[in-house]
Amino acid sequence: MPLSMIAGLVVSLSFAQAAPVIEVHSDPHCGCCSDWVSHLEEAGFEVDHHRHDGVRAIKIEHGVTPELASCHTALVEGYVIEGHVPAADIQRLLEERPAIAGLAVPGMPHGSPGMETGRVDDYAVLGFTHDARPPAIFSEYLQP
Repeated sequence: MPLSMIAGLVVSLSFAQAAPVIEVHSDPHCGCCSDWVSHLEEAGFEVDHHRHDGVRAIKIEHGVTPELASCHTALVEGYVIEGHVPAADIQRLLEERPAIAGLAVPGMPHGSPGMETGRVDDYAVLGFTHDARPPAIFSEYLQP
């Protein structure tokens, strides 16, 4: 087995063994939020899912602007995760630890995790800060 494959397995195993807890806040009636939580759990995250009517206040408290907003907000190891961010991007965020506030997928793009509707849209995962800098593309999901 090539060394790069062994290294990848070690990183994957160490992530699975020390799966971070993601605290998710969503509206109690939102089905796509529950589907996104299932996506995270399937990727090895432990999820503490809070369903309540105060999600907007959580967004405001953690600096999620209306331009970045989606239907749910999550917190993990000091980062804010807004919307349908793929688990692989959260894993990368936690491995690389960039100096940002968090990641966001604004709106609810079809085909993003939890929004599997049969239609697939292009979308970007944005890295954002709490200063005046505009969000930057962290990763993109483009259709061929």
